[in-house]
Amino acid sequence: MKVLLVGSGGREHALAWALSASPLLTKLYCAPGNAGIEAIAECVPLAAMDFDQLISFAREKKIDLAVIGSDPPLVAGLHDRFEEAGVRATGPSKRAAVLEGSKGFVKDLCRQLGIPTATYRRFADPEGAREYAQSQALPLVVKADGLAAGKGVIVAESRAEADRAIESMFAGAFGGAGHEVVIEEFMEGEEASFFALSDGQHAVPLAGAQDHKRVFDGDKGPNTGGMGAYSPAPVLNEALEQIAMSRFVTPTVEAMAARGMPYAGVIYLGLMITKSGPKLVEYNCRFGDPECQVLMVRLKSDLLTALLATRDGVLNTIEVRWQDTVALTVVMASKGYPGAYEKGHVIRGLEEAARIPGIEIFHAGTERRDGRIIATGGRVLNVTATGTTVSEARERAYRAVDLIGWEGAFCRRDIGWRAIAREKQT
Repeated sequence: MKVLLVGSGGREHALAWALSASPLLTKLYCAPGNAGIEAIAECVPLAAMDFDQLISFAREKKIDLAVIGSDPPLVAGLHDRFEEAGVRATGPSKRAAVLEGSKGFVKDLCRQLGIPTATYRRFADPEGAREYAQSQALPLVVKADGLAAGKGVIVAESRAEADRAIESMFAGAFGGAGHEVVIEEFMEGEEASFFALSDGQHAVPLAGAQDHKRVFDGDKGPNTGGMGAYSPAPVLNEALEQIAMSRFVTPTVEAMAARGMPYAGVIYLGLMITKSGPKLVEYNCRFGDPECQVLMVRLKSDLLTALLATRDGVLNTIEVRWQDTVALTVVMASKGYPGAYEKGHVIRGLEEAARIPGIEIFHAGTERRDGRIIATGGRVLNVTATGTTVSEARERAYRAVDLIGWEGAFCRRDIGWRAIAREKQT
């Protein structure tokens, strides 16, 4: 099969890595890809949002399956465009991708289905939002309704901070994502991610993971797209994973089908494990980044087979299996991220780090220039390790991290701290 993977980040490198191992694969293209992906796929200089060019390329190359890695093209309807052009594609339709495209839609859906989540209100004007925020207990959470690259969530510790968050969102700090805001109660607990596949009728569980969203050690600083992750997540035991399917995923899949907008693709549940049980933080319509990286190195089943079953409506005929290992990834980022960051610096030590057993280095924001690998993104590399425990995987990952560098590079040094604390208690 000829496959076109759309995207350029660390998630897409991990997906390319897993797809490249499939016995069904005959040719893998990636648009636009990065310096790491080009080692295992043919990268083509087409942007993920250039729908016309992507469709022309898929038709020209007679692509058998298009795999759409990230949320912006899914929410904008790339899946629909591929299918209308006769190219099979993974991921939800534009209508179904509202599960990620609108936080307000998801909150309303939870209310209608009785899915546990934080109490909330939706606002289309700053005055009403400010008035409501002033009446709520602190801290509270202010969210841009639409896509904001993982940065459109602000935990306000004071009234003034809530006001600033509301003003900035309506003023366009997150582009069109802030045309509406959701204000919700702050949920106390431990957050984890759970993933499943749906073909619109059937749903199959995948695995759990836990990521670190704040930029600095100790969960300090602003939210990012994710600074590291590990899988499995000890906080998501087997009983909680069953609850995730029965109380969250299955009712949602059934409700979307009943509304005439069947959901086919990856379902990402952000769950807060509270004292009263799991509550939904958010739905996403693709693999998480960097959670995808730790899931792919643990995946035992053939990814391409699973994605085909998802697209073709036959998920009930397959079983997804996992390696009995732990995976942990550390995000190496550029100085300034998640704000304005430096770019253009040469990355050193990649080959030496990659020689460590159990290490896979997934590129997120890199380019090759004159034979050298250049840091071009905010999140640049995902240094991913496997081991028998989180402690072992983390030690291996940081051993590799310490061999890699570029001017202004930084990372968190405490990835996996919750899981390691649990290991020490047992």
